[in-house]
Amino acid sequence: VCNKKQGSALSVFEKDGASIYYEEAGEGPAILLIAPGGMKSSIQAWSAAPWNPLDELQGSFRVIAMDQRNAGNSKGTINAKDGWHTYVEDQIDLLDYLEIDQFMVAGMCIGGPYIFKLLEKAEARIKACVVFQTIGRDNNREEFYTMFDNWAGDVKSDQGPASGEALRGLRENMFGGERVLFSVEDDFLQSIQVPMCVLMGSDVYHPESASRFVADLVRKSLFIEEWKEGEEKEKAKTEVIDFLLAHSKN
Repeated sequence: VCNKKQGSALSVFEKDGASIYYEEAGEGPAILLIAPGGMKSSIQAWSAAPWNPLDELQGSFRVIAMDQRNAGNSKGTINAKDGWHTYVEDQIDLLDYLEIDQFMVAGMCIGGPYIFKLLEKAEARIKACVVFQTIGRDNNREEFYTMFDNWAGDVKSDQGPASGEALRGLRENMFGGERVLFSVEDDFLQSIQVPMCVLMGSDVYHPESASRFVADLVRKSLFIEEWKEGEEKEKAKTEVIDFLLAHSKN
């Protein structure tokens, strides 16, 4: 079931256990946007990015942006077995609903691990990826647990009496363990054949080491170190759009 608001491309995709809010803009090759914001990954978070791909890409692409479950306007159940795969299934189910087989994907922050999980599940469908300052593990476990707990405090009231156990399981499935990029084994990156543009992070949540780890291991990668301000921002924006246009024709 898809409930569209009159006169707009703002929509809700209903699936078992979740209601996923998404927006569409533009025409052309499809690109899925996965927003920053950690567990609060929602379309609105793009407004705080150095540049907003929802605005900048719709002139050349069919852009699909979404709120992840229990972020923004999306809602969903939570159980102790949920993890990265749960969110990626939402992403794939949305694309299936929109009858999009081949697509590109761009993600910032938590969007990095989502992209790697998408590649693990559906690499044959993905033409190219753009990874803006991926989150990654580098002596920052407590920061991610704290970020999760802040989000969990907001959703507990929606989840009923089982929420404590469910949220503890989700927390560990998302941010426990030792994987650098959380969602996939470290050596998975060496198997990726999809072209990838990597824009470097430089803070505790998005450590430079994680971006360099990706750029070093993914064979077909373009690495951009400076991209947030002034001339570097405009140059990087052009590079990203040119990269997507080049690979959209494949």
